[in-house]
Amino acid sequence: MEKTLTLLAVLAHPDDETFGTGGTLALYAERGVEVHLVCATRGEAGDMDADCLDGFDSVAERRVYELRCAAGILGLSGVHFLNYRDSGMPGSEDNQHPAALINAPLDEVAGHIVHYIRVLKPQVVITFDPIGGYKHPDHIAIHQATVRAFHLAGDPDYPGPSGLPEHQPQKLYYSIFPKGMLRWAVRILPLVGRDPRHFGRNGDIDLVDLVESGDFPAHARIDYRSVQDKREAASACHASQLMAPVRGGLVSRLTRLLGGKEVYMRAYPTVDGRLKETDLFAGVS
Repeated sequence: MEKTLTLLAVLAHPDDETFGTGGTLALYAERGVEVHLVCATRGEAGDMDADCLDGFDSVAERRVYELRCAAGILGLSGVHFLNYRDSGMPGSEDNQHPAALINAPLDEVAGHIVHYIRVLKPQVVITFDPIGGYKHPDHIAIHQATVRAFHLAGDPDYPGPSGLPEHQPQKLYYSIFPKGMLRWAVRILPLVGRDPRHFGRNGDIDLVDLVESGDFPAHARIDYRSVQDKREAASACHASQLMAPVRGGLVSRLTRLLGGKEVYMRAYPTVDGRLKETDLFAGVS
């Protein structure tokens, strides 16, 4: 029997699957790959306008609804929650919540991810880069836990929380922000009255700092232009998290003009020298 190709994305919040990796997930789903998402939290700390809560009991309920909407459009085969709480941005009160992801033991979180790796048996796993894209504490925490789980899942001496037999994925990728696009954003945003040091819905993302932060090599570029409409439709599902200027505005047009590709660093197998992949499943046996 032909073995099913499976891609597993391990991320932190509803909307991470779309804004960071949506083109990749939609592309592989369209190609017949089973695409699964492990989402660590339900986005409880996300800020949203009051009218977005109409018909919903909580921020988390609204954001899970948005994730289900996006997952359907992207073609995901499954969405799996780890049931931790959104930790919020650095310095927020949400950091102190006992159920926050950042307060959970690393080995505990990794064990839950091992469970899904062994159940779903992906050949390829993707997650955030070591600084979590834009230094969100939950992104960094789930990166660390996923890297640990990636290697533990193939260890026959590690029973894990469910005692399932080992499974070793073949490739691990980190989703990264292309520095070229960040530099463009830093230059262009002031021209439209936006401060690149206070970007995002809550003004808590410093794009200048990200440009100056450690660089991660780009080993794979996934051209998702054939499914760009799906990615944009999935983005619209996350209406509570979109800034008004993004909705059909300049930022959206720039993303379409400069984008069309999602960029990854290959963490395993490690890369010695330069690498230019256009398929995350290249070399998968």
